[in-house]
Formats: sequence, C-alpha cells, structure tokens
Amino acid sequence: MDKKTCQRDIQTGIPDEPPRVVLTPEGAAELTSDMTKSKQIGNHNSDKKKSISKLWKTKRRVKDLDQIHCDLRPENAKRLLNQEVDYQLPGNAQHYCLHCARYFADLKTLQEHFRTKVHKRRIKELKVEPYTQEEAERAAGMGSYIPPRKVEVQTQDVEIK
Repeated sequence: MDKKTCQRDIQTGIPDEPPRVVLTPEGAAELTSDMTKSKQIGNHNSDKKKSISKLWKTKRRVKDLDQIHCDLRPENAKRLLNQEVDYQLPGNAQHYCLHCARYFADLKTLQEHFRTKVHKRRIKELKVEPYTQEEAERAAGMGSYIPPRKVEVQTQDVEIK
C-alpha cells in the first residue's frame, strides 16, 4: 500500500493497517497516518461562546418603544386586544398588555400587572414622542432642534367578559 492510499483511508476513517514510519527523501522519518494528530481545529467552545452571548443579549428582548407606539394606534390596539385563541401563548392570548407587549395567564394577573413598577415605568417611557428620522436629521445639524413632544398615554381599559 502506498502513502496516498493510506492517507485516503485515514480521511475516510477506515485504516487498513497500523501507522508505520516512512523515510522521506530528505532523510526525516514521518508517520504515514495522521491518527496521532487531533483533527480538531480551534477551541471546543468557540462556537458555544458566540451562541451563548447571543442568547444572553436576546433572552429578555422586548418590543422597542416605537413599535409599541405603533401598537397603540386604535386599529392595531383593537386587533391586539381581541386576538383569536392561541394555545401556544400564556392565557391563550386573551390577556395582553399593550404598553409592555406581554401576555398574562388570566385577568387577575393582568390587573395586578397594571399596579406594578414595571408597567408604570413603561407608561412613563411611552409619554415621550418616539424618535423619528426627522429628529435625527435635526440633531445632525440639518435643521433647528425641536424637543420631543409629550404623548398622552393611559393604562388600557380591561373588560370583564
């Protein structure tokens, strides 16, 4: 068996004979198989580090404020508050907080949520007009600065069915 055949067998994972020492034309000894070397390239955890850090960044990802402002429009709010039953979501998608973009298991937990610090903080954040492209251009010197306006935001009404 020549050297090329042995290397082909090693690549396919089927060695026919144990590794042997062969003298090269330069006079150095070399093994005919790479079975003594590890084929692993790089760190074992290199791919895990990327995915874990990505998971940490996106684990508790919530909607951005401009997306929630879009949801607060009457036509979108009506659609979100009157969703069809979805068994994959908490409370079958029947108890939804528009401001926090969260589903709740039942009406009682939704009403308790309205009294929490998290919900009140989100309401306060939503009272500022969302950031727009025009505001970005004004901040870059393409116009005079106009401070963001206040938007009237109130906690949604909950209807007992």
